[in-house]
Amino acid sequence: MRALPVRLDAVLIQALIAAALSFAHLHDLASAAGQHGWKAWAYPVSVDLLMVAAWRRLRSGGTKAAGWCWFLVALVASLGANIATAGLLDLGAVPAWLRILVAGWPAVAFLGGTLLAHEAPEPTEEPAAGHQNTTTAQAPELPAPQAESAQPPVPSVPPALVALARKVADEHHVRTGTAIDTPTLRARLGVPPPLAEAIAAQLT
Repeated sequence: MRALPVRLDAVLIQALIAAALSFAHLHDLASAAGQHGWKAWAYPVSVDLLMVAAWRRLRSGGTKAAGWCWFLVALVASLGANIATAGLLDLGAVPAWLRILVAGWPAVAFLGGTLLAHEAPEPTEEPAAGHQNTTTAQAPELPAPQAESAQPPVPSVPPALVALARKVADEHHVRTGTAIDTPTLRARLGVPPPLAEAIAAQLT
């Protein structure tokens, strides 16, 4: 099997060199400020980790104010160490204020890393009380529409009543020359409208 070719990125190499130099400067400054042994090596690690955490916050798309704040804090710490160890500061006689800054850095780095790692969740919008009541309240149940009432049954007409109605209709035709209508037939017989309609139906 052929080995995959390794692609060297000039920007990545430059970043590694710059990180190594900054790492060494932070170590030298911490050692000069009285932090010896493993503690001197822990300082540059904490600065770099804080910068990486801030950069990740900036790329996450969340609240960027905290990301920029702690990124600048880590950048100032790294840049300050580079300048201090460039011959502008006597590492054999570090001033008291610088010793205080170096001694207080772990607490600052811990605070920044904790705030960057544990972001408060964004508040979710809750529906207004009035809107909630209108959506959750059940509408009053409307009474079910009643089925249309069935037509009343056609009343049965006695044959004698039909014969009487036929006689009345014939007299009306002789007198007026027209067929008798249902209202007139009902008035002459004195029967209710449904019965009059039933009788008229049998006369046709």
